Amino acid sequence: MKKANVWKVGAVVLASVMVLGACGGGGGTSSSSDTKTSGSGSNDAAHSVALITDTGGVDDKSFNQSAWEGLQAWGKENGLEKGAGGYNYFQSDDAADYANNINTAVTNGFHTIFGIGYLLKDDISSAAMQNPDVNFGLIDDVIEGQDNVVSATFKDNEASYLAGIAAAYTTKTNAVGFVGGEEGAVIDRFEAGFVKGVEDTAKELGKDIKVDVQYAASFSSPDKGKSIAASMITNGADVIFHAAGGTGVGVFTEAITTNEQKTDAELEESKIWVIGVDRDQEADGKFTSKDGTESNCTLTSTLKGVGAAVQDISNKAMNDKFPGGEHLEYGLKDGGVDLTPGAVSDEGKAAIETAKKDIIDGKIEVPETPKD
Repeated sequence: MKKANVWKVGAVVLASVMVLGACGGGGGTSSSSDTKTSGSGSNDAAHSVALITDTGGVDDKSFNQSAWEGLQAWGKENGLEKGAGGYNYFQSDDAADYANNINTAVTNGFHTIFGIGYLLKDDISSAAMQNPDVNFGLIDDVIEGQDNVVSATFKDNEASYLAGIAAAYTTKTNAVGFVGGEEGAVIDRFEAGFVKGVEDTAKELGKDIKVDVQYAASFSSPDKGKSIAASMITNGADVIFHAAGGTGVGVFTEAITTNEQKTDAELEESKIWVIGVDRDQEADGKFTSKDGTESNCTLTSTLKGVGAAVQDISNKAMNDKFPGGEHLEYGLKDGGVDLTPGAVSDEGKAAIETAKKDIIDGKIEVPETPKD
């Protein structure tokens, strides 16, 4: 495998992908259970790209949606239409759909096929070996030794460290929460960075802040996210960071439900905040107070340039420069991850900017696993 490279997403490109409207729902491509093969006659057409979602779905308001928005932007930039011969997605309702959806994309003649999420690693690797003339991309994990596969990972721990700073500056109860989807190397980075950011900031502020870490064992269970958030709120947490894909929808739901029962004065003292993940989730935090005032409970969101990465790799493939066999790594230094300003206090924003510079300069080393 080639030595890991760092590709610069760029602030402009990252921002353009992140602000695209949510487009995943109506009219989308189906799961393997209801997708019809349309043949492989698109091989002579313009370069075509497909992505296979994990079980969170293309409208998870997070990881998969960001990838799909990036692919849509790429398709429109190149005058392509949604469908075979252009660009499309195949939604996986459960893990059993991964292999079927990848095979359907191959049969439909797509030239480059992305597996969105580390859960697709084995199926992408197997399909790549069986189809050496097709380009494959894996997001959030690494496949070694296959020249027709490019791997893209992100330094989520760096952006999560900044989220930890935001949480520490915002909490009034000195209790915050972290909700993970499924345990593994990727979500480990989110947890480790967030907890370290909270701990370091708490020391600087002279606070004793408790971090409640819980996992839902799923990226597609809003009910579990809601239940976990409810228990955290009951135990005093007033800021919750989710790295749980579609499960995180439930975290927002519980926070909104709790906040809607409060007056404006009560919200000033005890609002429940949520930190979004992978894309700007400000729109997901809107609610109306008991007094009828419109408000928002999204404190900030970690950004992950999944959509921008999909665009970049797709362009390279289209121009016969597909980076097969390479591992592309994206971090704060190159703009691959970041944090939105959100509703963080000015004091908190200043601390975040200082920490960001220190991480980039190597003065702060952010752990990648909780045990570190």
